[in-house]
Amino acid sequence: MELTENAMKVLTGRYLLKDEAGNVVETPEQMFYRVAQSVAAAERNYGGDLGYWTERFFNLMKDLKFLPNSPAMMNAGKALGQLAACFVLPVEDSMDSIFNSLKSAAMILQSGGGTGFSFSHLRPKADVVRSTGGIASGPVSFMRVFDTATEVIKQGGARRGANMGILSVDHPDILDFIRIKRTAGELENFNISVAVTDAFMKALRDDGEYELFNPRTKRVSGKLRAKDVFNEIVRSAWETGDPGVVFIDAINRSNPTPHIGRLESTNPCGEQPLLPYEACVLGSMNLNKYVDDKTRRPKIKYEALSEDIATAVRFLDDTIDVNKYPLPAIEAMHKGNRKIGLGVMGWADLLVALGIPYDSQNSFLLAGEFMKFYRDRARQCSAELAGKRGIFPNFKGSVYDAPGMPAVRNATTTTIAPTGTLSIIAGCSSGIEPLFSLAYKRLIMGTEMIEVDERFFETSRELGFYTEELREKVIRQGALRGIPGVPAKIKRLFKTAHEISYEDHIETQARFQEYTDNAVSKTINMPKSAKMEDVARAYMLAYEKGCKGITIFRYGSRKRGTLVRFADAD
Repeated sequence: MELTENAMKVLTGRYLLKDEAGNVVETPEQMFYRVAQSVAAAERNYGGDLGYWTERFFNLMKDLKFLPNSPAMMNAGKALGQLAACFVLPVEDSMDSIFNSLKSAAMILQSGGGTGFSFSHLRPKADVVRSTGGIASGPVSFMRVFDTATEVIKQGGARRGANMGILSVDHPDILDFIRIKRTAGELENFNISVAVTDAFMKALRDDGEYELFNPRTKRVSGKLRAKDVFNEIVRSAWETGDPGVVFIDAINRSNPTPHIGRLESTNPCGEQPLLPYEACVLGSMNLNKYVDDKTRRPKIKYEALSEDIATAVRFLDDTIDVNKYPLPAIEAMHKGNRKIGLGVMGWADLLVALGIPYDSQNSFLLAGEFMKFYRDRARQCSAELAGKRGIFPNFKGSVYDAPGMPAVRNATTTTIAPTGTLSIIAGCSSGIEPLFSLAYKRLIMGTEMIEVDERFFETSRELGFYTEELREKVIRQGALRGIPGVPAKIKRLFKTAHEISYEDHIETQARFQEYTDNAVSKTINMPKSAKMEDVARAYMLAYEKGCKGITIFRYGSRKRGTLVRFADAD
């Protein structure tokens, strides 16, 4: 296997089996075989050849063409057996519901899954509690309880705990929620996002007020000027990176099963909207492996990718059946909709190989064309599985239950995840992000890792401008801006995340989102010098472009803590 030193560090630290003394007792090949064999066991349910599909799944992973989400690689073939990455749990307005969800979250977090919650149903602070005659403490106070529990759980869990906390923009406590992360140490195990409605965005454009609703009484409890609330969101995001924004009405317009429920929350990185008690299994294809560079003009190997998408879709569908669910309600919801999320990693690597700058019109055009092919092929594979195994149980009444729509096995098939540690294992760029830097240090599981993009140095040797002095400058600086002797065309091709405008980051996200069933995890990087007005314009642009959410990160804006939103979710 072609594994980098950093890939081995990640595999050893997190994924490879260990004995009671903490000694590694399997090789990477054995790990992938363990996962393949465990998932292929589902083939027995459908008369499939267990040995054949074990080998197919194994080879796809061993060749680093496809990797499933982290819990699958950690837990497959073990007693725990929890293989899904993404969960959403309901939080209703009662102590019973709140603490039942906390208990369920504890079990999920311990298994390496990430949990999302909407706290929008909880009554606001200072509201009446009739059963005790007291007053309510509000959703933010209960989020602190969940945060503290996560801090304890993650010490013994498979990986650090990650939560998403969402509050509707029309909740009476919305301003407290928006400002919470400005205080150091608050909700460090949460990414938070505001669920923004179309009504709010209209009021914002009209410079008008919008109504707040008390979730207990379902009545209007006041009004706020939309621009004032929006400015608070912008300021907090500019200062801390939180909150993100999810455009909740846009999310529900693409809800495949509206008859089952309304989407209110997402997983921790925002790419997977889910119904209460729903789960999803994710996996990503490494696009770096599908470039034909043997010809004068490199091109994408669509035929090979098409064949492997079929294997990956089958793998994820099988994963649903062999998964050991933490709760019967989650199993019922997941098997009812059978959502899978097949995504990509190595997009930036693919563009470099094709000679296409990330922030070019050619890149944007390719993003749309490629993702349309990818989604259509994944759906076709899901429909082929449905012909052999049956449609998903909640099909009747779904958006697919209409003339001209495919009869599919899975309510969703595509998701663009951040692929944090997976891309390290695969040795490629993460998700659809641009190159982060040409040389940088990263901290994963307490281990410092040095990443150097050797492709630039290979290119510089091929074109004859390589020097040791150049190498030292690039490694010290991490980018090519201001370094003499590098052709302008090469500087353009190897642009890094902070050199790309927020408009072009958003354009890439929007092009992928148009053809993605679920949502797209994408960090909109901004330089330290970015103004709050830039953040405001980015939010408006993302909404106008049809994105389902947006995450802003201004370089240097967070003083402490490592963000799970950007680094550690798959």
